[in-house]
Amino acid sequence: MQTIDWIILLGTLLFIVLYGAWKTKGSKNVKDYIRGGNDAHWWTIGLSVMATQASAITFLSAPGQAFHDGMGFVQFYFGVPIAMVVICIVFIPMYHKLNVYTAYEYLESRFDLKTRSLTAILFLVQRGLAAGITIFAPSIILSAVLGWDLMTLNIIIGILVIIYTVSGGTKAVNITQKQQMGIIFTGMLVAFIIIISYLPDEITFANALDIAGASGKMEVLDFSFDLNNRYTVWSGLIGGTFLALSYFGTDQSQVQRYLTGKSVKESQLGLLLNGLLKVPMQFFILLVGVMVFVFYQFNPSPLNFNPEGKQAIINSEYKQQYTELENQLAKIRTDKDLIIKGYLADPKSNDKSLLQKLNKKEKETRNAAKELIKKAKPNIETNDKDYVFIHFILNNLPRGLIGLLLAVILSAAMSSTASELNALASTTAIDLYKRNIKQEKSDQHYVSASKLFTLGWGIMAIIVACFANLFDNLIQLVNIIGSIFYGNVLGIFLLAFFIKFVHSNATFIAAIITQIAIILVWYFAIFRLEQMGLKPYVGFLWLNLIGCALVMGIAIVIQQLIGSKPKTTT
Repeated sequence: MQTIDWIILLGTLLFIVLYGAWKTKGSKNVKDYIRGGNDAHWWTIGLSVMATQASAITFLSAPGQAFHDGMGFVQFYFGVPIAMVVICIVFIPMYHKLNVYTAYEYLESRFDLKTRSLTAILFLVQRGLAAGITIFAPSIILSAVLGWDLMTLNIIIGILVIIYTVSGGTKAVNITQKQQMGIIFTGMLVAFIIIISYLPDEITFANALDIAGASGKMEVLDFSFDLNNRYTVWSGLIGGTFLALSYFGTDQSQVQRYLTGKSVKESQLGLLLNGLLKVPMQFFILLVGVMVFVFYQFNPSPLNFNPEGKQAIINSEYKQQYTELENQLAKIRTDKDLIIKGYLADPKSNDKSLLQKLNKKEKETRNAAKELIKKAKPNIETNDKDYVFIHFILNNLPRGLIGLLLAVILSAAMSSTASELNALASTTAIDLYKRNIKQEKSDQHYVSASKLFTLGWGIMAIIVACFANLFDNLIQLVNIIGSIFYGNVLGIFLLAFFIKFVHSNATFIAAIITQIAIILVWYFAIFRLEQMGLKPYVGFLWLNLIGCALVMGIAIVIQQLIGSKPKTTT
């Protein structure tokens, strides 16, 4: 980090915070504060929806995911365009017709207060955890790589977001997310161009794709029906569609983005923009990771990208064994260099299986290094997927661009966290606080309450961030948390929209049973098996479909058993 990097980084972050606070100061009523005055254009909605989902985790984890496992992760997003069309046809007209502030208000008019409150609480639990992770994700990586204090980073990021989110509410989030997405797109495009320019002179972009393909990194589509496989075309189209329907259709952090639209048409166009751009954007981010992989075929790379791992080894009895593995990795890279040059000279006469064998050997070497690191320091994180891209940035980009890319990561963290805090506060204020207090209060009272709830959830997110720890991969952790809750919530909304004979008590009981069942399925059929090094019975994406089908099926059965009784209003 040079002076110019610090100037770009701090200047960018301060501009976003101050601009957002200045442009939206003085929200006088709930409509302005929670629904942004209902004056957002479709492009603002589209960019805000994208920025809410594209957290720092996306830009830290996705390139590392592609570096290690290739482009297959893009299949996770195949359901997004389908979900956008369904939400535009069904959800948006319904929400606008009822003139709601939150998605969960509709559930009381269809069922009753307890069903509305339960669904809101399910949202608050999972999104409250996710808000902490979106702060923690960039903090722990920047802390490890730059040597900054982790807790201090958590607090700084949290406070920056709280300042403008408390000040301006939903409009502040929408306005700042346009600038943040501009910074993000610029930074990632610049990084991609520089990676290509850093490849050897004789290696063109087409050659780089050939190398990636020969190494098994360009296998985008998997049409297998293996339920154990996390990412296939079918898990993306089916499980991914249900996850996207739940997230974009019932998660207040997203619903609040398009409830700010000037009209139904503006909201629909904004979501369709997200549906058109999401898969190409994610493909491009993963392609950046693949190009980082190609770059390291011609340049030395660390045995483990987490610098804390190397530090732990240096001070341990395993230093010599680790050095031997580093030498082995260097030898593999030299052998790969020869094979790649021969492959490019005459692709037909060179068997790419030789390259794949060396890649397998490299993976085994890296796994052996992880085992040594774990022996040296048992509580250290050995999975280094989240450190790959930040390592490349800090060790290879020129002055100024390091600051820009760090600004990209922190801007993404701020944009996603701001949406989450905004939605958490709105749901708490409208669905729990306002609905359950007996006396009438002024608009200004609820604006003040929303600001206090924003501050409270911001502090809670910082606390979660300070006590969080890395999972297998941060981008997967957020999606796993969502998959545990989203299917159940989506099922409740589908019951409300389409299964008119099912009433409140049946839905409420079914939702509780389903949530307990999904948590048990995740723990025993996925988490415990993966902890033991075994394949799970089902990929976590399928939890969205299972949860949705389960709550709808149980509710229908219970309703048949108890008979057709009208809903009770609380």
